[in-house]
Parts: sequence; structure tokens; C-alpha cells
Amino acid sequence: MPTIRDIAEEAGVSIATISRVFNNHPNVKTEIREHILRIARKHNYVPRLSNSRRTVILITPSRYDHPVQSYVEMVIACLAEAIGKRGYRIEIIPEDNLDRLENTQFCAAIQISAAKLPWNNWGQRFQAPLILIDHEPPPEASHVFAVRSNEEQGMKLAIDHLQQRGHQRIGCLISNTKWGNPSMRAHLLQNALANQNLPSSDAFIRLVDEENYIEETGKLLQQKITAIFAPGGMGGIITAYALSLFGKKVPEEISLVVSERASISRYCLPPQTSIPQNYNQLASSAGDIIDASLRRIEFSSDTILDYQLIERDSVSNQS
Repeated sequence: MPTIRDIAEEAGVSIATISRVFNNHPNVKTEIREHILRIARKHNYVPRLSNSRRTVILITPSRYDHPVQSYVEMVIACLAEAIGKRGYRIEIIPEDNLDRLENTQFCAAIQISAAKLPWNNWGQRFQAPLILIDHEPPPEASHVFAVRSNEEQGMKLAIDHLQQRGHQRIGCLISNTKWGNPSMRAHLLQNALANQNLPSSDAFIRLVDEENYIEETGKLLQQKITAIFAPGGMGGIITAYALSLFGKKVPEEISLVVSERASISRYCLPPQTSIPQNYNQLASSAGDIIDASLRRIEFSSDTILDYQLIERDSVSNQS
């Protein structure tokens, strides 16, 4: 295993320069940084991260790209608690201000629910791990990890719950956003419905934008549905509003299962049955990845967590 001295000798620079590169120090010329990282990659050299450099960057999505900030706030709250207990310092950088990373020393970065990576060549620019929250890890990406929800299990969980309560005609309104895997959810919901021998055509599974929830809710009602599953975004509260416009009572006439929004779901009338992530486990898994990187321990690049089910009052029995 090469040492920092070996890398410095081959690169023709001082050990101090090598240290500045691997600490993301701003005062290193781009060509020198790339030269050193190229040699390090050739020898599979990864420096031992200093325990004294314990800043973790949280990269947050912009309000324009991710308008449902309640989800982001729930994740940040759990991350701040879990990461802080491990002795790390948190610094938040919005994704539209990523240039600050070039001038910041950090031991790890966590990107929350983003549509794309901050840089496709993350491992070539930084020697600290990047942990993606609710995003698949890109193939063969260096120093990039993912902690994400088990979409297949979550979609099945919601459909099975409604089917077990006697619902045979279930409609789905999937929030059509670039950060919520809407196409994947549509495919998985079609499978979950078909596996229960329930109607699963496109007429029952709708991708919707915020402005056409009312119209799409009306189309589902034409299919004589008895329940709606509305995953993603603000689908739960918007669907409840749309049903009220059609004069449909929840759960007496239409049952409703939604994605959990802690500041909303439990306070709706009636309180909404929902499928949340285990946010504490998500934060703990991110912390485990950071700890493993500091100790140079191998860790899975993809951690998948099951959804939970919170039963409230928005689902009725049909049997």
C-alpha cells in the first residue's frame, strides 16, 4: 500500500501539497490537484481521513426544484441529531451554491433528494464520500453511496393494506416530480395491483402535476374506485381537497393512503393513513457510512430501507 510520501515523490510535490489536496484546500491549482488525484487513483490510494476534520456538508435542494420542503426539513432534523451525536459538525449548502464546496474542508457530504449529482466526477474532485438520500447510486461512481427507500416494498405495503381492508378498486395519483421516481412508482404500483388481481390499467394509475390533481381525481372517480393511494409531494392534502370538491367524504365514501408529511398528515380531518420512511434509520445509516470512511472500512454503496405504515382514520373497511 503506497504512503502519502510515495504519492508526493511520484507527483513531484511536497507532502504538504498532497495534504492540502486531500483536505479540499482552496489554494491548490486545478492542474496540480488533478495530477495528484490521477496518481492516487492509479495506486488505489485513499488517505486516512483526519478525525480532527469532522465537518459534514448537507446539500439541500432548492425550493424551486423541490417545493415540498417539509420532507427536506424532516430529513435534516434527523440527520443533524444523528450526525451530531457522533461528534460531527453540520454545515448546510444549497445545491445552487455548490461552488462553496471547492473552498470548504469536509469529511463527507450528504445530498438530500436531488435530481442529479453535484458533479458526475465526484470521486475525481473530492476524496470524501458523497451520500445520496433517496437517489440511486450511479454505476461505478467512486466515493458515492446511497441511502434510499424501498420503493417496491412501499408501494406494495400501501396496496396490500387497502386490499386487506376490502378495497377492490384502488386508484393511484402519483406526484409527477423529477425527485420522486414517478415512473418507477407507476410500474411498481401496476405490479402490486396485478399481484392482488386488482384493476391495474393506466386508468387506475395516474401521473399528476400539482395543477391537475382535481381533474385526475375526477377521472379516478369515474372508474368507481373506493380508495386512492397518493404517494409523493403534497399529494395527500391536495387529493383530500379534490375529493371534498367532488363531495366525497373520507373515509366513508373514499379511503385515502398518502406519503407521510409529519406537519400535515396527522392533523388532517380525518388524520391520514400514511407510509413514511424510517427517518431515524436513514440518518443512522448515513452516519455509519461516514464512520466507515473515516476508518477505511468497506461499506455497501447502496442501503435500501423499508417503508413503515402509520394507520390513522382515512381508511375504512369495505368487507
